[in-house]
Amino acid sequence: QVQLVESGGGLVQPGGSLRLSCAASGFTFSSVAMSWYRQAPGKERELVGSINSAGVSTNYADSVKGRFTISRDNAKNTVYLQMNSLKPEDTAVYYCKMIGGPYRGQGTQVTVSS
Repeated sequence: QVQLVESGGGLVQPGGSLRLSCAASGFTFSSVAMSWYRQAPGKERELVGSINSAGVSTNYADSVKGRFTISRDNAKNTVYLQMNSLKPEDTAVYYCKMIGGPYRGQGTQVTVSS
């Protein structure tokens, strides 16, 4: 069955960095575009960005552009979210999602606080 498992979240100080990973299984990962979303308490879900199946095209929300980078390793069936210059407003549960399908991971908590 399809599984998406995020990891790499945690507590980081403002200005710090984290790299999230999303390990995929149960489908042909290299054929599927992927996205990262986040949801903070009391707020609507926000699309952070996406990457095409080959990993050569990415898109980002204005709120993270220039700070976050999405990449993927199709040999490892993994998509990454590199987050730099983190701000308290980046605090949220982050999860990956298959584009064009209903599957998403369980999420990983990112907390940016001093």
